[in-house]
Amino acid sequence: MKHFTALLALALSVLIPAQARTVADVTLQESITVQGDTLSLYGAGIRTKYFMKLYVGSLYGAETGLDAKGVLASEQTTAVRLNIISGMITSDRMIDTIEEGFDTATGGNVAPLRERLDNFLAVFDEAVEVGDQFTMVSIPGSGLEAYKNGELLTLVEGDDFRQALFAIWLGEKPADKKLKRAMLGQ
Repeated sequence: MKHFTALLALALSVLIPAQARTVADVTLQESITVQGDTLSLYGAGIRTKYFMKLYVGSLYGAETGLDAKGVLASEQTTAVRLNIISGMITSDRMIDTIEEGFDTATGGNVAPLRERLDNFLAVFDEAVEVGDQFTMVSIPGSGLEAYKNGELLTLVEGDDFRQALFAIWLGEKPADKKLKRAMLGQ
């Protein structure tokens, strides 16, 4: 009987399609295709500040099983996706948050990245609304592509830039430690 139950459970797990993951009413894709690469969902969580839910952050990668340092140093394509779930997130707040994150990620030495950072921040020039989705795609050896709601807005060159940006969520001093763990699937 035990073997029958185990076989039945195995058969059902194969026959029933995997349920899409939902975090804070945001349905996450189990994989996305970028630059011809299929990236699998590592994990996702909610960015909170003062008990307010601001956005769902998710991490996708071509390689699996990497820790935060491995993702930042990876020679494979990775992506961070932000799904805005709060009206508290505005264009100005996103810009301020990214500026603060770069300051932390670079140990206060933003100057070498300043021009590229300013170009990247233009992604947030237009109003940010609940339901907007920002996807930052790390392309090692090239840089970073930034999309808003599926539309490519910019390409910022340089591995140093993409690593500093991703360090906002995955670095030694992330913006939100709980979100970092969730994005890494921990």
